[in-house]
Amino acid sequence: MRGHLTMLFIVLFASIPFLGQSQAATETDQSAIVAFAQKAAVRAVNFQEGDVESLTRARADFTAEGWKDFMKHMEGYLDPKGAPAFNSSFVPSGNARVVDEKDGIVHIRIPGTLKQSSKGSSTTYRAALDVRAGGNPIKIERLEQITCAGASTACQ
Repeated sequence: MRGHLTMLFIVLFASIPFLGQSQAATETDQSAIVAFAQKAAVRAVNFQEGDVESLTRARADFTAEGWKDFMKHMEGYLDPKGAPAFNSSFVPSGNARVVDEKDGIVHIRIPGTLKQSSKGSSTTYRAALDVRAGGNPIKIERLEQITCAGASTACQ
């Protein structure tokens, strides 16, 4: 019996370093996803009026379904050639904040300022990018722009 207990303790203590490595790998994966998602999301919402390439250069950063959903939000704001009918510029005001993680998909929110302009007029919003990303390779599954007014905390 004593030999069995000794063996049990040896197995338990031997596995502790592996448990720590597994957790560190998960944190590293999450950090990589957050870093990718922040850069890719900001790149996606920064484009120039009349310049198809400035919009579509971000396509490779999305899953097929994620890109389709992102472009659905652009309906009515594209010219006949598929180029944006306005300028868009997002400047982060802080680091991305992890909202949630489920099944390897990290949900982050990036606070900032969104400026949109067209034909000499412009509007600036307090805003945030709401992003879900993950996978291998890492891709954006969903990107949504949130605008905030007054005391709303959604953009923090």
